[in-house]
Amino acid sequence: MPRDDTRSRDPITEARRQWVTHGWAEAADGMELVTSLVRAHQLLMERIDAVLRPLDLSFARYEVLRLLSFTHDGAMSMTRLGSLLQVHPTSATSAVARLVKQGHAIRERGAQDGRVVLASITHAGREVVEQATERLNAEVFASPGISPEETVQLTTLLGALRAAAGDDVPH
Repeated sequence: MPRDDTRSRDPITEARRQWVTHGWAEAADGMELVTSLVRAHQLLMERIDAVLRPLDLSFARYEVLRLLSFTHDGAMSMTRLGSLLQVHPTSATSAVARLVKQGHAIRERGAQDGRVVLASITHAGREVVEQATERLNAEVFASPGISPEETVQLTTLLGALRAAAGDDVPH
């Protein structure tokens, strides 16, 4: 019985081969790029989740806390928070609501303008975000899986891809 050697192949490489075989050669490189990016995202998120799970944080909630901790007074309007995170306002609201339940953040009305809703980091939030950052730096960010030179090259290429899609990326 012949061996099915497709099991030993990289599924993304095999998908590219199928794209070419089915007459879509002009799109095969782009499909392979997009599929590779999606898979790389999954792999990195698995590493990030493994670091943050013991702290009962998701990456979205970590990002909220990190942004709040970078501000002078530990507070930011929900509108600005969503904008900096590049997410829909509902996603920012959901992340902050969970952080409030955990005691890592509070929501309050702005002192100068009562229409503005502010998210503020608590002492407990500052403690957990520092712990999370130490772990992420040591276990993910310092060694993402490619060399430092490749990291810079890939970041530059991804910046070009983001700029082509409309992000305001410095050159």
